[in-house]
Amino acid sequence: MTLALVTGGAGFIGSHLVEGLLARGYKVRVLDNFATGRRENLKDVLAQIELVEGSVTNLTTAHSVMRGVEIVFHQAALPSVPRSVKNPLESNAVNITGTLNVLLAARDAGVRRVVYAASSSAYGDQPTLPKVETMPPDPLSPYAIAKLAGEMYARAFTNLYGLSTVSLRYFNVFGPRQDPTTQYAGVLAKFCTCAITGQPYPVYGDGEQSRDFTYVTNVVEANILAANAQLEGAPVINIACGERTTLNQIIRILNELTGQNLPAHYGPERAGDVRHSQADITRARTLLGYHPTIDLREGLRRTLEWYRTNVHAV
Repeated sequence: MTLALVTGGAGFIGSHLVEGLLARGYKVRVLDNFATGRRENLKDVLAQIELVEGSVTNLTTAHSVMRGVEIVFHQAALPSVPRSVKNPLESNAVNITGTLNVLLAARDAGVRRVVYAASSSAYGDQPTLPKVETMPPDPLSPYAIAKLAGEMYARAFTNLYGLSTVSLRYFNVFGPRQDPTTQYAGVLAKFCTCAITGQPYPVYGDGEQSRDFTYVTNVVEANILAANAQLEGAPVINIACGERTTLNQIIRILNELTGQNLPAHYGPERAGDVRHSQADITRARTLLGYHPTIDLREGLRRTLEWYRTNVHAV
């Protein structure tokens, strides 16, 4: 039975990945320091996993959790562009040094492959759409710089040490368990809770900014495909749906799904935010056989359903 390590496995994406791996017969070890992850996210699988509380910023911890591991899914990160703008040093420590520690420990333990959670923020605000992996990166925030540095470290470890790596550039992942309560919450997490509680939707800017919103199940599938695909080098691969939707369109869909006509509350734009984002997913289809199975509207419906039951638990 293949032993997989999921760093940040108690987080929003990480916990979904843990469940996906267990469903496919993997043995799973989770490393999380619960800075942004929550034990509640793993409540249904605690008896089936090995849970280690610790941080990727500690190299000794990183080495200890690698024992016997075949595949590493490196999800651990300090997310959020605004958070990194406010505290770039903290972002650097977790997202760059933490990633380097994971790669070092994986190399030393003879891990077969590291699947790294990269970010579409690496593209910055370039006007060309859709974003293709061959475009030169242009990160705007400390978070984006740190996630790009992780990609480059992964490539270096492949070239220098023969450690197989693949970097998946996520585009605006959403779904159940995304925490809507912090000031750094994902926009769809906030919007879904607004739809359920009858509050106006908070929008930074005019609402015409667009994103390639990607339901979390699609991201889980991409990770598992990336762990097992025949890959050469250290490829960087966009993971998204290949479509873009404005925030104003999201608001209309949520109002339709909930039978309401809640307004938006428009405020000033945020520093470091990108105006438009859309992925070209040709490389994901070609190299991984990836095809997103859950579209935006169905993803929003499922997410709303989860928040209806859990809005007071987050």
